[in-house]
Amino acid sequence: MKKVIVSAVVLVSTFAYAQENDSINKSNEIDGVVVHGYITRDRESANKMPLKDIENPQVYNTVNKNVIKEQVVTNFNDALKNVTGITRLWESTGRGNDGGEYYTMRGFSLQPTLVNGMPSLSNGTLDPAGIEIIEAIKGPSGTLYGGSVISYGGMINVVTKKPYNHFGGEVNYVNGSYGLNRLTADVNTPLNKNLFARVNTAYHKNNTFQDAGFNESFYIAPSVKFVANDRLTFHVNTEIKTSESSNAPMIFLNRYAPLSFNSIGLFKDNYKKSYTSDDLTINNNSFNIQATADYKISDNWTSKTLVSRSNSKTKGYYSYLWDQSNGGDFVRFIANVGGETNTTGIQQNFVGTFNFGSVKNKLLFGLDYFQRDFIQGGTGWIGHGVVNLVNQTDTKADLLTKSAVDYELRNAGQEIGHAEAKIYSAYVSDVVNILPNLSAMLSLRLDHFTGMATAYATDNSKEKTTLSPKLGLVYQPIQDKVSIFGNYMNGFRNVDPSTIQITDDLGNVLSSELRYFDPEHANQWEVGTKANLAGEKFSITASYYNIYVKNKVMGNGVNVNQGGEVESKGFEVSVLGSPIPGMNLIAGYSYNDSNVVKGDEGYPGNRTEDAGPKNLINFWGTYKIQTGALKNFGIGFGGNSASRFYTLNRGNIGAFPLPSYIIMNSSLSYTEDRYSIILKVDNIANKKYFSGWSTVTPQRLRTLSLSLNYKF
Repeated sequence: MKKVIVSAVVLVSTFAYAQENDSINKSNEIDGVVVHGYITRDRESANKMPLKDIENPQVYNTVNKNVIKEQVVTNFNDALKNVTGITRLWESTGRGNDGGEYYTMRGFSLQPTLVNGMPSLSNGTLDPAGIEIIEAIKGPSGTLYGGSVISYGGMINVVTKKPYNHFGGEVNYVNGSYGLNRLTADVNTPLNKNLFARVNTAYHKNNTFQDAGFNESFYIAPSVKFVANDRLTFHVNTEIKTSESSNAPMIFLNRYAPLSFNSIGLFKDNYKKSYTSDDLTINNNSFNIQATADYKISDNWTSKTLVSRSNSKTKGYYSYLWDQSNGGDFVRFIANVGGETNTTGIQQNFVGTFNFGSVKNKLLFGLDYFQRDFIQGGTGWIGHGVVNLVNQTDTKADLLTKSAVDYELRNAGQEIGHAEAKIYSAYVSDVVNILPNLSAMLSLRLDHFTGMATAYATDNSKEKTTLSPKLGLVYQPIQDKVSIFGNYMNGFRNVDPSTIQITDDLGNVLSSELRYFDPEHANQWEVGTKANLAGEKFSITASYYNIYVKNKVMGNGVNVNQGGEVESKGFEVSVLGSPIPGMNLIAGYSYNDSNVVKGDEGYPGNRTEDAGPKNLINFWGTYKIQTGALKNFGIGFGGNSASRFYTLNRGNIGAFPLPSYIIMNSSLSYTEDRYSIILKVDNIANKKYFSGWSTVTPQRLRTLSLSLNYKF
């Protein structure tokens, strides 16, 4: 397999950086990755084929391991703060099936559901220790990825670290505020001339800024590469994570009664109150294995076969606070939740180039099988005390223990469920080079769905066969430097049937029926430009998009209907790179306008609640002194900003805004060839700010972290 040079001019020196004089550190030979400072170029994941970013009609942002290391990132959310137009809505709840973190991008909620391009579902948080690159692929990508693991706004794909051909590694220790202790190791070694192994591992423990709450986890990711011959290479990647945490209950505003709050002040007064205890914990264990076979059929054709299996388990106590709509009281609901999610993915891709007359073509043909199986267990829900935010009281404050909660749950009953879905797909994509600087992409997916559309369904949906097209056009006025692009993209989602009640004119229930729905569809059109400047050390992407969702199922009870419509449109600009030696920049701005056009009473005209802030800004810049007495010293500064947004926004309920915020961070560092020391301060001003999605969740206060890194 072809080797490429990873060349970086960054603040933190790691074993994977190339020397500035273009000599190659042996451990830098990582297949398929080109890094110039912050720029990770030419990712094939967006279109499942090798395609230069400048000729790609789709927008994606990347966060590579250089950024993760430089910013002393110890959690997945902090890494994603470097992506234009994305922010977290919900922290991880840990509960079965959907307990992972929720983010918003281009006006729609999403979770990180892909690892190395294959489905991998987690009920907890992802550990950054094994991450090579995070890819945020923008827009409804149903044509190549289907409808089960994408959002209408895009998707998040995690690319893991792979073995390379020489011995190398590093160890890192981070100590910080609120009891943060994190130890990671990365070791790569050849086992013989054709077999190579790499192990990444991490132990993590931290408390929270509130009066209770912690997270403790262990992560290990062994991987191997076997070069059978000059045509065939195998990769096997595994990830195992165990974690135990005690999380503050999510604070839900009442979605069904008029709002009784008009100020964020009440929540600021309770900012450090967790209303839980460290005795009530939840365990999240996950396992993911992937095997890949890359085969070179000929000089023009390659085959990639992928098989994946993931397992995620949940067991423990999950609680939330539910607004009683009286201005202060919240009931704590709690259950001993249990659940297990298994996914299986099999994918076969063929990629080749050929000429049709004088016209060059790059063709992808793929087959895809995906199975999801969710088993739900645990207990039912009980009310366990009333929290009053005005008086800061808790009627069950002395009964937040396992024994007390287990006693209350003894008659809660069991919630046992089982949901399975199978999806069979075929897709084709052709990039036609009409002229040397003009190309068109034509793609189509045929998707056949059987089973239950979501994990919480109680009935099978009708079998559905769906077509999903994608079109793209790229013109390069300056070859390999500047491109102008446009795309049409489609995404879709299969919807669970719903039992509705049939009533007469007086509201009397006459009967009930199971109503089936057609798949929802989202269509995006987008125009923009990409530019590579300063000898490809600096990159700019700007685009305008419009996403329109039709056939949206909305409502509940007697009023579940299909026919809702949502429009999300906006503008994004991303800048990143290393314009001069020693300097690195990453920045982005996004504006999003997302509204319900047609649907359930109370929604039309309102901004959707999962759209997050209209305006988001991210920035991070570093400079490493190149000469003189202060050589190898560096400084970093940056932050994130979000405009005010409505966590609850319904015409018949009311609207509750979460205030805008600006969070600033900074770092000081010293870097030598084999070691680095970084002192990082996050949230310098100790700002109180919130996230939410019909919820109000306090975010982390000021933290100080010290990172010690040694490479060998």
